[in-house]
Amino acid sequence: QVQLAESGGGLVQAGGSLRLSCAAAGRTSSTYGMAWFRQAPGKERDFVAHIMRSGGRYYADFVKGRFTISRDNAKNTVYLEMNSLSPEDTAVYYCAASLRYGRLMHTYEFDYWGQGTQVTVSS
Repeated sequence: QVQLAESGGGLVQAGGSLRLSCAAAGRTSSTYGMAWFRQAPGKERDFVAHIMRSGGRYYADFVKGRFTISRDNAKNTVYLEMNSLSPEDTAVYYCAASLRYGRLMHTYEFDYWGQGTQVTVSS
């Protein structure tokens, strides 16, 4: 089992950047496929990015090269670097871990979730 804790959210102006962190406790994060999702008020939780155990990365189309997911297995931490933020990126961002292999992008494919961190982008 693994416990996930997100940090790094906050208020930023449009065009700005943030780096989110997801610290994993318990089993090492390298055991899992890791991902970021986000949920805006009144909307479903959407896939943002996934990094496989092998290091392969996949992104939602709306990321459009603005976000980068990475992992530091020595620190048991996964990151989401977000650039060129717009008000449409405002949401609670969640870190998730999966024991499954392959390309993952649905909430039901992930076994563990963090509590989320709020990202607010002002216009």
